[in-house]
Amino acid sequence: MAGWYGPGTGGPVIVEDVRPPGPRPDGGDDLGDREDLIAHRRARRRARTQRVATGAAGIAALLLLWQAGAMILGDQVALPSVSQTVAQFLHYLSHPYPAAGKPLWYDLYISLRRILIGFAIGVAGGVALGSAMSASRVVRHLVDPVIEILRPLPPLAFIPLFIVWLGIGETPKEVLIIVGVVPLMAVMTVVALDEVPDDLRLCARTLGASRSYTLLHVQIRAALPYILTGMRLAMAGAWSSIVAVEMIAATSGLGYVIQQAGDYLDTALVFAGILVIAVTALVLDAGLRGLLLLADPSRRG
Repeated sequence: MAGWYGPGTGGPVIVEDVRPPGPRPDGGDDLGDREDLIAHRRARRRARTQRVATGAAGIAALLLLWQAGAMILGDQVALPSVSQTVAQFLHYLSHPYPAAGKPLWYDLYISLRRILIGFAIGVAGGVALGSAMSASRVVRHLVDPVIEILRPLPPLAFIPLFIVWLGIGETPKEVLIIVGVVPLMAVMTVVALDEVPDDLRLCARTLGASRSYTLLHVQIRAALPYILTGMRLAMAGAWSSIVAVEMIAATSGLGYVIQQAGDYLDTALVFAGILVIAVTALVLDAGLRGLLLLADPSRRG
């Protein structure tokens, strides 16, 4: 389809492009290009399916080795079988553990709530701090040494301080996640913004965009795939932090359940808690990968 202005038409007239498919003036071929694109997408879908199938086969092989090892060892305290682990999971999914506690689904909810609150605040703070560091050399030179000091420190080292300062409620657990997420996201945001081509920023400024508008709508948008990759890394660190602090100073959450089950030699429940964490973390990571596909269409099949 093409549009043109004719005398006395008062507007665009739409005419149909009836050029038959075939060689173009530039030497290309419309039909051939379309077939190549279809073949490329089909190959990417086939590769994705093969990758998923291979991963599923790897997980199935691991479960078979686990079951075989448990049968050979014959000690359910040292290594419970897959079936025993699944049975414990299904039982405590609707029954409290310990007796005065809550069902497993409630502990999962508590851990997820702590994770999501701390992670959301940490990501927002880290991206804002990284954006300020990228936009201002003064801020960058002022904050960068502090980030470099805090970044190598394990968040778990702050647990005793947070307990003394903030008590043993929900606040220290969420602050612990924030402390782990902010430095990582700030560094990833600075690196991502530094990789944005200057041409994009200069074009926006030339067209009259302000510095803040250019930063928010051009630079951060272009850097979004790298920022989302940093969020995936930060999410893994957040899970490590919350499980550790729940083992030390909590009366609920998956870390607390795993600690209690270990104290009573209920190894099957320990494995069940670990698998719940793994599956939940995988689902959250899949959500972040979905956002990454939306932010970067080139990754789509």
